[in-house]
Amino acid sequence: MSHLVIERAGAVLTIRIDREEALGALSRSMVAELGERLRAVRADDTVRAVVLTGTGRGFVAGADIGEYDGASAAEFDAYQRLSRSVFGELAALPQPTVAAVNGYAFGGGFELALCCDFIVASERARFALPEVKLGLIPGGGGTQRLARALGTRLTKELVLTGRTLHPDEADRRGLLTRLVPADELAGAAAELAGQLAAGAPLAVREAKRVIDDGVRQDLDAALTAEQAALARLYASADGREGIAAFRAKRPPTFTGR
Repeated sequence: MSHLVIERAGAVLTIRIDREEALGALSRSMVAELGERLRAVRADDTVRAVVLTGTGRGFVAGADIGEYDGASAAEFDAYQRLSRSVFGELAALPQPTVAAVNGYAFGGGFELALCCDFIVASERARFALPEVKLGLIPGGGGTQRLARALGTRLTKELVLTGRTLHPDEADRRGLLTRLVPADELAGAAAELAGQLAAGAPLAVREAKRVIDDGVRQDLDAALTAEQAALARLYASADGREGIAAFRAKRPPTFTGR
């Protein structure tokens, strides 16, 4: 039985994790299926924005701990490697991604949200990396992506204590793109995704790529990459269309070429 529901509205694709009875906890099969879905999204140029959300009170409340019972060290390591790989695929999608966090985003759920370009959260959202309470640490990128988002001092506090980050604090710390009432979450995420999907697809993808790559490069290399991306876009059909539309005072029609 699949616990991933795929919904399409125009150029926006939504992946909804539908395992409400377990607050969206991720089993190994769910992680593997998510990877398959993400690879299909990457290959589909008609998808211009992606929303990831949960069902009920849980976004994703971490891994399915029950699957760890009796698992060997090798089996546990294989699961962690799978999670790291799939989470990396989410972070590396060329399309912009929006996490619509409806409830508990613990452990792997918090890590999944951190892999998205934008986080829209409801007032019922809760974030935590509580692995230290099990004698473990986050294994899906939480220690690294959270540090890059919020800095090392707050990350150490959250990881070393496992405390829960409430949405008002997450918003104040700059983690969230938007904080909305629970009944407005779906609409707010859809609105943002729609704005992203309406942009020039090549430009949106290039902008995402140079920003993500730039944080891992020195400034001169990043500026060179930015200039090269701009040159490619200027020479593209979309670049020519955008300039022509501006001069003609008409809406542009972008084709992704």
